[in-house]
Amino acid sequence: MHVAHLSLADFRCYARVEVPLDPGVTAFTGPNGQGKTNLVEAVGYLATLGSHRVAGDAPLVRLGAERAVVRGLVVRDERQTLIELELNPGRANRARINRSDNVRPRDVLGLLRTVLFAPEDLALVKGDPGERRRFLDELLTLRAPRLAGVRQDYERVLKQRNALLKSAAQARRGAGRGMDLSTLDVWDDHLARAGAELLAQRLDLVAALQPLVARAYEELAPSGGGTVLEYRSSMGEGVPLSGGREALYAALTAALGAARKQELERGLTLVGPHRDELGLRLGDLPAKGYASHGECWSYALALRLASYDLLRADEFGGPEGPSNTGGGGLAGGPVLILDDVFAELDARRRERLAERVATGEQVLVTAAVPEDVPEALRGARYSVQDGEVTRV
Repeated sequence: MHVAHLSLADFRCYARVEVPLDPGVTAFTGPNGQGKTNLVEAVGYLATLGSHRVAGDAPLVRLGAERAVVRGLVVRDERQTLIELELNPGRANRARINRSDNVRPRDVLGLLRTVLFAPEDLALVKGDPGERRRFLDELLTLRAPRLAGVRQDYERVLKQRNALLKSAAQARRGAGRGMDLSTLDVWDDHLARAGAELLAQRLDLVAALQPLVARAYEELAPSGGGTVLEYRSSMGEGVPLSGGREALYAALTAALGAARKQELERGLTLVGPHRDELGLRLGDLPAKGYASHGECWSYALALRLASYDLLRADEFGGPEGPSNTGGGGLAGGPVLILDDVFAELDARRRERLAERVATGEQVLVTAAVPEDVPEALRGARYSVQDGEVTRV
């Protein structure tokens, strides 16, 4: 899988730009603030319908423009698919696949798979639990696009339930009397049903990632200590996370019932996947707060490389994917994006990462200066200066 052509209109700093791309390694180099990251951000948006830098679409539209358009020609198994996304802040976004208008934006999910590593990924280790939940859910959607609907259903029910709890809390504080909560049981059932599906998928994902993260970390930082991923449910430590979806549904239903009094007092939902945590341990200690800066970088890289391995396994039908070449290199798989990461790594980690990914079907790299790109990733080069993209 690779992107053969990227076209942007009024996206970030680009009024219009056309960038032909080849399989293998492509590096975008140039001073900071010139538009390198905007290019790979657009590729990531085609795959995930979101940016790794901002939460909403408004900052992605060029100042003074009403909309932005991102187009990508994706080649997979020698078949070409043209993906077009129109970003309309404040209004519904639009999508086209091979010029057809009869699609929803989420229908493009799965047509392009990317794994993107950027300086912001340090938050996967050092940041709040929401960063790690987002990591899991975005990877889930890349693996199974239908789960985008499950996530949307859960968020919709959560929003409605929180609104009801907030109104109930205000009514109790204001008038000293409660309100009709007969519909809360209905919302509890909907939340538990959607939550059980999301929770089951997350648990399976963490189990699949566990050995891949351990292997990737060992390759990046030999003898650096073992990695352990721990899924921590908001239902409490004593609640078993096993038995399948129906068991999880029953457990969530019971947990919501047990928490109802406290939820009515606080006016928000306290139990569910939106409150869960992915714990990251290095050796016997939590990585957050205990791991060094270099160890945190290696852990974040290991999470992304494990994601890459897992997506390759999905594509090629096995835990290892196709035979590796070059002493652990990767062949085939999703598009790998390395956005300004080599300047953040020491020489040892830089070379290990470069050797690990050099044989990927398509690797897109950004760097401030050409010297920051390791020798193992020598390939096509583009210079990016003042919003101009020039092949060199």
